[in-house]
Amino acid sequence: MTTLAADLQGRHIVLGLSGGIACYKAAQLVRELVQAGASVQVVMTDAARQFITPITMQALSGRRVWTSPWDSTEPDAMAHIHLTRDADALLVAPASADFIARLAQGRADEVLSLLCLARPIERCPLLVAPAMNREMWAHPATGRNLAQLVADGVQVLGPDSGEQACGEVGDGRMLEPAVLCAELVALFQPKRLLGRRVLVTAGPTFEPIDPVRGLTNRSSGKMGFAVARAAQEAGAAVTLIAGPVALPTPRGVHRIDVETAQQMHDAVLPLAPQHDVFIATAAVADWRPATVAPHKLKKTAEGAAPAVLTLVENIDILAAVAQLPQARAAAGQRPGLLCVGFAAESEDLLRHAREKLVRKNVALMVANLGSATFGQDDNTLLLVDAEGQRELPRAPKLTLARQLIADIARRLAPHTA
Repeated sequence: MTTLAADLQGRHIVLGLSGGIACYKAAQLVRELVQAGASVQVVMTDAARQFITPITMQALSGRRVWTSPWDSTEPDAMAHIHLTRDADALLVAPASADFIARLAQGRADEVLSLLCLARPIERCPLLVAPAMNREMWAHPATGRNLAQLVADGVQVLGPDSGEQACGEVGDGRMLEPAVLCAELVALFQPKRLLGRRVLVTAGPTFEPIDPVRGLTNRSSGKMGFAVARAAQEAGAAVTLIAGPVALPTPRGVHRIDVETAQQMHDAVLPLAPQHDVFIATAAVADWRPATVAPHKLKKTAEGAAPAVLTLVENIDILAAVAQLPQARAAAGQRPGLLCVGFAAESEDLLRHAREKLVRKNVALMVANLGSATFGQDDNTLLLVDAEGQRELPRAPKLTLARQLIADIARRLAPHTA
């Protein structure tokens, strides 16, 4: 999960470290946050100092590290008050079982819990990233404490599951630094789609010829996965139906993996009516072999190819969804399913996009040149609708995805209660 360099530009983050071996990850987390443009103020408990030194964190953050509530270098000796007054967020990572218990009880007997209690709760959100042994995570007391934190408005990030420092395997690992950084980025994104449900398709499809060969295309799925992430950041509940790609699932997104166009169709059609928006970014194969050979097709002694490869047309998933009653209602300016298509072309972009817009009867067609985008991290998009067209200049795909989601949110605005 990649964070863009400017995603946290101008944001001030207070990073708290409580005791735990996961403190070693905090060093990389500071680097991620700084590279994303944030200023970072580190605060450490005495227990955290047993695992990593304040000097290390000071070197990485470029700021002095606070370790004691009794530090008198502040003019009024009230660092616990001042440190969060200009903070955009307070993140505790790692948050140990002991520290979570302190927060749940409202204790303020060391610098970090004191800081959490003294923060301006209405404008400085508190996030915690638990890190502990799997048995500690599963203990009822930890569950009660976390439930209290959630009731108090604290956002809990994780934990992850996997191998732990003690050698055991299970829940309790702190989320990786890149994931935590992405969570902070998402925190600050406008929640334009809060309460909405968004269905996204992404990637190519693969149409088998025989057990080892098939028809596919060069789509990497990066644009569709960026759209899914941007929709989730905007507050939507997102379902992502993905063709065969090697990409991590955006956090908080429900993913369904498929291979063929028919499988994608069969996954999309029952789900589409349950959503407010359908965004078809997938590069679905237009044709598939009429029959699939049961065994690998072998070359003849002369090296000749199979005499005939008969193709049949795949169903048009976007057009099928646009024919649903819910989509037709939206097309008629009534609340329903808003359909957005993607057109990957090789030439005459605007003409082909407008033809597809009309033929498939959708609200918006997003056009791009396939040769210039497949596999790339950036892109240029042309938004085409019944009113005209608008170009989104070349930018990273996540930036474009956020701009597209903002456009979709504006289209939904007249139907927002």
